[in-house]
Amino acid sequence: MDAPLLLEAAGRALAHLAVLTLLPPLLIGLIAKVKAAFAGRNGPPLLQPYFDLAKLLRKQAVFSRTTTWVFRLGPVAAVVTALLAGLVVPLGGLAAPVSFDGDLLLVAYLLALGRFCTILSALDTGSAFEGMGASREAAFSCLAEPALFLGFIALALLLPPGGGLRLAELLAAAPDGWRLAAGGMALVAAAWLVVLLVENCRIPFDDPNTHLELTMIHEVMVLDHSGPPLGLILYGAAVKFAVIAMLLLSLVLPRGGGLVADLATGVAGLLAVAVLVGVVESSMARLRLLRVPTLLVSAALLAGFGVVLLAVH
Repeated sequence: MDAPLLLEAAGRALAHLAVLTLLPPLLIGLIAKVKAAFAGRNGPPLLQPYFDLAKLLRKQAVFSRTTTWVFRLGPVAAVVTALLAGLVVPLGGLAAPVSFDGDLLLVAYLLALGRFCTILSALDTGSAFEGMGASREAAFSCLAEPALFLGFIALALLLPPGGGLRLAELLAAAPDGWRLAAGGMALVAAAWLVVLLVENCRIPFDDPNTHLELTMIHEVMVLDHSGPPLGLILYGAAVKFAVIAMLLLSLVLPRGGGLVADLATGVAGLLAVAVLVGVVESSMARLRLLRVPTLLVSAALLAGFGVVLLAVH
């Protein structure tokens, strides 16, 4: 590879890594700011998540005598799996630093592994309350995964026969999908928006600010964490939000610009997704638990219809 091309590839990889590691807390702060604006309040500072993380990292963690190493594994796994998944997901025009045949399965399984370790961490406390939240988290994720994989299938239909099913190749084919069957791509994008909300425990599936026992899902699983472990969980959740938002953005963002243009477009897209989530959370209430499966199945059906429309284009 020529030196200029090598330098450009290295610059794109570093830019991708910088966005993946530094920007996620800002997205959470932007969501809170949008929700406060809708409520007629000033709200917390935009950088409040960074301040919270710094404060938690300075505190001392408290561990129950009934917990084991499994309890301490959850926060670390949440961060590591989210960061590893982010290395495989492109950011709009910025190619992912890691790419290989079948890497789309790695992304899905890494996100599932982080969720699994968080669930085990909650169950390790021996609390029936945290077990309740863990069971809800597992049930919702099982219903959300079909929508994600059906979206992958829809994009795979745009590839020529014999492709390696690389995530970068699937997402690079998205512009062709919009040109050939815009309705099918819109259905896939809507389904993945639902996946973004449920995987990150946002309204209408869960309220990250709630303290009502009967409605808590994700928050109840981390009640016993404190200090740096709690900071890792919050940071891992922010990175996971950014990763799935990057996946969604790759369906709609243009490609082929320079490094600065692609970076600016990707960052602006992530900020736009955060604003959209804030608007959604400000415009509707949390669903009753019995209605959540219906919405998740509907998301899978939307992605399934998208597969059909792209298959007959």
